[in-house]
Amino acid sequence: MTTAGAARPEGPGADPALRPFRPRAARVVSLALAAASVVLFGGIAVALEPITGRPAGLGDRAAFAVLGVAIAWFLLREAGVRADPDPDGVTVRNLLRTRRLAWAEVVSVRFGPDRPWVQLDLADGGTLAVMAVQRADGDRARAEARRLATLVARYSATERDD
Repeated sequence: MTTAGAARPEGPGADPALRPFRPRAARVVSLALAAASVVLFGGIAVALEPITGRPAGLGDRAAFAVLGVAIAWFLLREAGVRADPDPDGVTVRNLLRTRRLAWAEVVSVRFGPDRPWVQLDLADGGTLAVMAVQRADGDRARAEARRLATLVARYSATERDD
């Protein structure tokens, strides 16, 4: 199985620490709201004339349908955030952007009480949010942040670190 071009070990010998990072609460809520959006806006598009009491054109109906689908698309993107680690690095898929990082590019992992999700400090001085580990998941999120920090320490070690 591949994720964004990176092979992930599978099977009995695979490292369980390399399993994907995914949020739980945000995923469940986003999927439910995406379905509700399509049903609600689809229903409005169908029942527009009785709701408004005047004739509704195809454009009006299409606009409601498109709005429902657009909201659902955004919510599905939220439900699909993830981080896929492998021995060479991590692929982080956030709402609108996917980025591949080698472990050597990650300097540290931060997840304080004031952060909604994990943040990676990068060797180039930048940062990258990892929306796959979210504060809303409570103790599970803290454990996942520790797992990510452990992976960074394990795979980014160099001879200079000894």
